[in-house]
Amino acid sequence: MKKTVFDVKSIYPFKEARMRGYGVITAAFMLILFSASVSKGGDTMAFKISSPDFKEGDTIPKRFTCEGEDVSPEMHWEGAPSGTKSFSLIVEDPDAPVGTFTHWVLYDIPGNLGRLEQGAGRGEGMKNGITDFGRASYGGPCPPKGHGTHRYFFILRALDVETLGAPQGARKPEVEKRMKGHILGETRLMGVYRR
Repeated sequence: MKKTVFDVKSIYPFKEARMRGYGVITAAFMLILFSASVSKGGDTMAFKISSPDFKEGDTIPKRFTCEGEDVSPEMHWEGAPSGTKSFSLIVEDPDAPVGTFTHWVLYDIPGNLGRLEQGAGRGEGMKNGITDFGRASYGGPCPPKGHGTHRYFFILRALDVETLGAPQGARKPEVEKRMKGHILGETRLMGVYRR
């Protein structure tokens, strides 16, 4: 007796065509998603701060501390959110024995900048706030001797205003108050130091 073999394609030709259609639709959908991500350009890049002087979690070189030249390290950033008109940079040590200690308050950094050179903080409209050292300038890591390793956070915020309207020498609480409602993004870099 001859065995009858059915060709599924001949019985259900529409099924194969339908499956091909799904493949075309899927490919088209993926192409649309890819095109959308590419067209956004910089908007898809993560807002990130880094430094050529130390990496995330590394020891901050002595040159940038109270035991060295006490100058600020070089800072780079990229991927600022759309609409950024200025930046603020605050450096703080949450491990200080008296509570969080502020080492630098820099604000009104122009929105077209993407880096700060070593020892930066003057000119181009930038303003320095008063730190917990009592001066309007960068003050490097200087933990008490024998107090262990301290963490230092370089916190960069992108703002939607060109200026916070705060005078030179404002304190961190005032700067943070003026930033409320204007922060478009935040990124941070952490280094450590011990004496």
